[in-house]
Order: sequence, then structure tokens, then C-alpha cells
Amino acid sequence: MPGKKILMLTGDFTEEYEIFVYQQAMEAVGHTVHVVCPDKKAGDILRTSLHDFEGDQTYTEKLGHNVTINKTFSEAEDQLDQYHAVYCAGGRGPEYIRTDKRVQAMVRHFHEEKKPIFTICHGVQILIAVDGVVRGKKVGALGACEPEVTLAGGTYIDLSPTEAFVDGTMVSAKGWTALAAFIRECLKVLGTEIRHA
Repeated sequence: MPGKKILMLTGDFTEEYEIFVYQQAMEAVGHTVHVVCPDKKAGDILRTSLHDFEGDQTYTEKLGHNVTINKTFSEAEDQLDQYHAVYCAGGRGPEYIRTDKRVQAMVRHFHEEKKPIFTICHGVQILIAVDGVVRGKKVGALGACEPEVTLAGGTYIDLSPTEAFVDGTMVSAKGWTALAAFIRECLKVLGTEIRHA
């Protein structure tokens, strides 16, 4: 079976692990991941952030490593039919890219075509910006996103930090500590089987 093409939606200060770990895991098993950001082109730099819970009432934020964008946003926009799934990484990027009408149109495409949609942490904010995407769905995300999920007609699932949840072809998780489970479920939805000899 040939590898699948996954479109990863990011913005500046998207969560570092949710970019690097996800992309490298998918590429390790033969899939292609195009990391895009509005108004950036292949070769441009994306700055990332690292969030952690260190005893405060909310997460702390530190500067992460830079990511080199590997696909020009406008090209991906014109080639949506080539992608098998969309992945909304979390962190701070979703706060602002969700307001971009082009990003909304991309998400709408995957929703209307019934293609897999993967979301982790704050990534659900991108989905909520498009009417109907989470309506009737059970979705995991960072706890701070629960009111938005509910207002958009979804059911928030309070997952443990290491769990992922599947509703049809939508895979979701609370944050980067769930990446192992999240990636495993994304691979199942994509039809990828890993066998140990």
C-alpha cells in the first residue's frame, strides 16, 4: 500500500513536539507530511513553543526549536485533493490561524469530503472555527478548550494525558504527552499496519 499524504496546519508558536514527533513518526512508516503555515512558503522558518505543567494553575511556555516549512501554503491550498488527511497541531498557533478564511476553507474541504481529521491539544480551535466540523462528535483536547467544544455542538472527552480518542475518522488527544497513542490511532485510521517479525 502506498504511503498517504497528510497536511499539517501550523502557525508560529505551535507546540514543538506536536510538529516534530508527529511528522517524523509518520515519515518513518512511509507517509508524507506537509507542514504549512498561512503566508509562509517552503524553506521559511516557523518558531515553535514548548508547554508544560509545572505546578502552576496553567501551563508554562518556553521557546522551542525552529521548524523549516516544507510546503508552500498557497500550493497546498491548490492541491487539497492530493491529501488523505489533515492534522491540526496544538500550542498557540491555532489561536490565530483559525481566523484565516483560507485555513477554514481547508478544514471545510476535509470535513465535506469525509477525509480523516486529526487534532491534538489546542488544535481543536481550528476545527471549531468551521461550523459543523465538531458538531455531534466526541472530541478530546486540552481542558481549556472544553467550553468551545461544547458550544460548537461537540461532546468534550476528558482524556488522560496519555490517551487518544477515535470518533469515526476523527482522532483527538489532550496534548503532546499522548502522542504515542495519538499517532497509533491516526495510523489505524489511515489503514497503516505495523507488524513485528
